[in-house]
Amino acid sequence: MVRPGSPTSLAMALAAHPERWRPLLDYRTDTRWYRLLDRNPYHEVWLLSWLPGQGTDLHDHGSASGAFAIAAGTLTERVVAAKPGRPLVEVTRSLETGRCRVFGPHYVHQVTNTGSVPAVSVHVYSPGLTVMNRYCLEPSGLCHVAVEQAGVDW
Repeated sequence: MVRPGSPTSLAMALAAHPERWRPLLDYRTDTRWYRLLDRNPYHEVWLLSWLPGQGTDLHDHGSASGAFAIAAGTLTERVVAAKPGRPLVEVTRSLETGRCRVFGPHYVHQVTNTGSVPAVSVHVYSPGLTVMNRYCLEPSGLCHVAVEQAGVDW
């Protein structure tokens, strides 16, 4: 079991030590691959692989906060912030090996491998994931389209 610590420190520490996760790593051409590395009362730790072109839809992690660190390759993160009475804000950033993103509850983003080589990332959620909300962008703004539940959808 991974000792309790901040999601950021855990994600960065694991990403920086490939000898701890490389033997577990896999790649799938039909979908993104992921594996639960640790779950305890404080957090969940996931390892994800991303072949070129693979990515997520716009989503959040429900009430969980967390961090994800790039262990290999480069990922592109698109963040969409929608606050009542304010214009929609979209920010896209390239995240290279060694970079880490921290997020709070209901942080809506999309992560994609837009590069030409595979990428690997370590994700830490605190508390563990129970739901993930899916979104789409409409001319009227951000629209909630689905809820995925732990134990049912992943």
